[in-house]
Amino acid sequence: MTKHPETGPANGSAPARRLRVSALSAEQPTPFRLEPPAGERHEIAAALGLTALRRLAFTGTIAPEGDADWRLDATLGATVVQPSVVSLAPVTTRIDETVTRRFLAEMPASAPAGDTPEGGVEIPGDDSIEPLGREIDLWEVMLESLALALPVWPRAAGETLGTRSFAPPGETATETKEERPEHPFAALSALRDKLENGD
Repeated sequence: MTKHPETGPANGSAPARRLRVSALSAEQPTPFRLEPPAGERHEIAAALGLTALRRLAFTGTIAPEGDADWRLDATLGATVVQPSVVSLAPVTTRIDETVTRRFLAEMPASAPAGDTPEGGVEIPGDDSIEPLGREIDLWEVMLESLALALPVWPRAAGETLGTRSFAPPGETATETKEERPEHPFAALSALRDKLENGD
């Protein structure tokens, strides 16, 4: 049975996966490092549809930014094995990603309707910002970053993607496989809940 580690500073040898903002140092960056053991990597691999997750490490710092905001800077390292979308042969990929998140006490306001040429509401384009809560969930940021970094259509060397058809009965349509990328965030959310509940 896997249990989600306690919130807050590292407890013994188990690093915390959720940090209380009130416990973070306002004077210097707070370092963190997550390296899920083999059992949890197996569960993550299953949730993401991977053949294997041989390595996963999430290392970085959380530092104060301005008067009330916080900034997470980290490196995500992983070795994943996925079935090729062409032949189902195992495809191994090494992932090294830089991850940045800014947790803001006040999110930027959207522009009023009518300020865009189409008359719609302008949404802030910075996808690294998130609203600041009482805690910063390192585990969730790690899983989301891993899901986004995965090759969408893995294939072995020399393999090429063809086309396939999607159409209602009586109609014809053809599109390439690249046109339908998907990321299993719902599966990751379910996995997070499972680990937190100690299931």
